[in-house]
Amino acid sequence: MKKVFFFSFVLVLIGLCAWSAPSMAGNQREEPLANSVKALMQKSVSDLAAPRLIFDSEQAAQSWLQEMSTRLSKRIPDAQYREDFLKSVHYEATRAGLDPQLVLGLIHVESGFKKYAVSSVGARGYMQVMPFWVKSIGANEHNLFDMRLNLRYGCTILRHYLDMEHGDYYRALGRYNGSLGKPEYPNLVVGAWRNHWHYTPSAQVIKVNMTSSQ
Repeated sequence: MKKVFFFSFVLVLIGLCAWSAPSMAGNQREEPLANSVKALMQKSVSDLAAPRLIFDSEQAAQSWLQEMSTRLSKRIPDAQYREDFLKSVHYEATRAGLDPQLVLGLIHVESGFKKYAVSSVGARGYMQVMPFWVKSIGANEHNLFDMRLNLRYGCTILRHYLDMEHGDYYRALGRYNGSLGKPEYPNLVVGAWRNHWHYTPSAQVIKVNMTSSQ
């Protein structure tokens, strides 16, 4: 009985460590890009528009922001920075055609929401972007530790992989992590997405939106 208890305790500790440290940090592999793809990605990362929440109503936007901010408060204590971060995540994910909550799940696994995280292979920042992407689609002055730029790169790269895999999120996430064909990383991201960042608008917000659209 003691051995079983000890073994279970060890498994719990391993699970906690897996969520608190960026042990699955990204290792995107450099591959040649078609000129059309490269041009599209270059245009995406050079966008300088100010981030904003893209919702049907201001109430829906504020409801999402308040809920996500509450969930993120322990990891990013500064309220103003946390709000700016969430607005940037939502904007960059939405403009890339990604679910913002999925992107939060990816950041959860990749860096644990640590701005200056660096992996053993050199991936940097919130979304653990490999430096070769700056040479490939960016500019010399691009700093991957800049919050908005890191999110822009990360979402652009994930969108690229999703297009490569014809909408298959599991394969796209595998490419993002450099572990294509292995289930561990995609399962971690989807698990974080569903268990920590899944969001359903409240009934009140839905009712207001339906009323305003009539």
